[in-house]
Amino acid sequence: MATPASLEYAEEFVPEDDILRTARRRGIEVGARPILPGCGAALCFLATVVNARSVVEVGTGCGVSGLWLLRGMRPDGTLTSVDVEPEHQRMARQTFAEAGFSGSRIRLIGGRALDVLPRLADGGYDMVFCDAAKQEYIDYLTESVRLLRRGGVVVFGDAFCDDQVADPTQRDPDTVALRELGKLVRNDDRLRPLMLPLGSGLLAAVKLD
Repeated sequence: MATPASLEYAEEFVPEDDILRTARRRGIEVGARPILPGCGAALCFLATVVNARSVVEVGTGCGVSGLWLLRGMRPDGTLTSVDVEPEHQRMARQTFAEAGFSGSRIRLIGGRALDVLPRLADGGYDMVFCDAAKQEYIDYLTESVRLLRRGGVVVFGDAFCDDQVADPTQRDPDTVALRELGKLVRNDDRLRPLMLPLGSGLLAAVKLD
């Protein structure tokens, strides 16, 4: 079993560069908590593994997760990122530009994810990453399964909910929603699930058909 020191080593195994560190500072300053480096490296890895050309991100933040995704995607890939905060998306666009990604590679859509996702094409995406309103995660799962092609991957951030999901005495709405999400993903015959103990947890699943 991994020790805390091993988990810390894994988290820092693929370090952030200056652009990511700057984006992280921006996110912390405006209250858009970014994923940790280990989670970012996992997103980049998964985007590469599925040869992602079309990715949906729910929760743009200030561009940390989006930049990791873009770096793992195909050179002709497009990231579609949804967020309710226009200022966060403005800062994310700045991050992407600083990293050398042209505007044609990024489609930023303002609004609630549950208003935007139903307008996206069935089976048109290789990967979906969700890191937004935890109590909407189950609805994001429904939309993600529809959006993904066969062999596509869905990933949910903060799957441990600040280490509360594993504690049965914790019954706040976010924690309960994440526990239910885990059960749904694990028991869905259309999906092959995996829980990654990086950062605050990543719940991933491959769409089988």
